[in-house]
Amino acid sequence: MDQIKEIAQRLRALREIEEITPLEMAELTGKTEEEYLEYEAGNRDFPFSFLYTAANRLGIDITELLTGENAKLKTYSLVRKGEGLKMERRKAYKYQHLAYIFKNRHMEPFLVTVEPKDTDAVQKNTHEGQELNYVVEGSMTLFIQDSAVLLHEGDVVYFDASTPHAMRAENGQPCKFLAIISK
Repeated sequence: MDQIKEIAQRLRALREIEEITPLEMAELTGKTEEEYLEYEAGNRDFPFSFLYTAANRLGIDITELLTGENAKLKTYSLVRKGEGLKMERRKAYKYQHLAYIFKNRHMEPFLVTVEPKDTDAVQKNTHEGQELNYVVEGSMTLFIQDSAVLLHEGDVVYFDASTPHAMRAENGQPCKFLAIISK
């Protein structure tokens, strides 16, 4: 079974255990009830913001929703280069969770790679918390609310993640950035 179907099964089971209606989850994730049920059936790939919001509502760590396993480490977590939990949720965005085995995190740190894509294809998402993005390599435009902010290597932006936002790599090259999301 592929990862999307496994996540969908966990999502549905946890929602049912918590006695949350599909309509409540749909409203929370900014989807229609029909769209939400398509996700829960495993017929659609999940945007990160959807998974993050759903995991928070279900009272679980996003690691558990993605892998079915609980984070275990309490003192420190070491993730070597290239060994983070890979989350390739959409073609243009690749996420690598950098602390997925640390229990009771207050932040979600990701190394994100954004591939170049057409401007018209930018779909803004929202999720709970605040977000810090530090550009490690390349350049990207952050579309936030009605603004477009060009960021280059070494630039940092901090924002309210409930504000609609999206990123686009620039200059025809991928952009890598560290994204730290607070809970």
